[in-house]
Amino acid sequence: MTGLNWTSILAIYRFEMARTFRTIGQSILSPVITTVLYFVVFGGAIGGRIESVEGIAYGSFIVPGLVMLTLLQQAINNAAFGIYFPKFIGTIYELLSAPINFLEIVIGYVGAAATKALGVAAIILVTATFFVELTVLHPLAMLAFLVLTAVSFSLLGFILGIWAGNFEQLTLVPLLVVTPLVFLGGAFYSIDMLPEGWAQVTYFNPVLYLISGFRWSFFGVADVAPWVSLLAIAGFLAACMGVIWWIFRTGWRIKP
Repeated sequence: MTGLNWTSILAIYRFEMARTFRTIGQSILSPVITTVLYFVVFGGAIGGRIESVEGIAYGSFIVPGLVMLTLLQQAINNAAFGIYFPKFIGTIYELLSAPINFLEIVIGYVGAAATKALGVAAIILVTATFFVELTVLHPLAMLAFLVLTAVSFSLLGFILGIWAGNFEQLTLVPLLVVTPLVFLGGAFYSIDMLPEGWAQVTYFNPVLYLISGFRWSFFGVADVAPWVSLLAIAGFLAACMGVIWWIFRTGWRIKP
């Protein structure tokens, strides 16, 4: 394969990024307001009963989980809606007939979705500092977890956008699968607080590894080893890329 067509990639990227400013309320204000409510409910109500978890103030302890919850939702939704609309209105055929390969299409859409998700995550982090005191022990690791997670789940959202046959299916997986997995993956508690049986079950939740690694980058504590978390994210990213390669190779759901 020759060099990438960066002109086409940037055209797709800029078009997708422009949608953020047309829907700024949904793209930025909504997740920020939701996060503030989480801080009020979990940080205030529950934090008043649980002073600390593993030596960390409860309000600070839940910040990585809240950021990860928002990051996953935004990455999936942005990528899913981004590719679904061209498929819905039929312009995806123009994209497929253009002199660009599938990798350039994916980089454009997924890059824009990941960028928007990372932007919202950064806003959430800044918002959190108004409520709790935050320290980041491993800033490079934090950035690595953020970027890898944003890209991985943007790829998942891209797959969902191609798979979805209607708007209901488009929101089905994020609402009924991803969000519960985040809540059950240690976003608001340590799995050490669970009974032994439930703790063992939680290890089968893939989101646990994302939240655990991301929390380690802040406080140096984790439910699983950080390198295991990184391997889990890298494996998930590779699996999503494999699925997308197969989709474009076979034309599944994108060609008549």
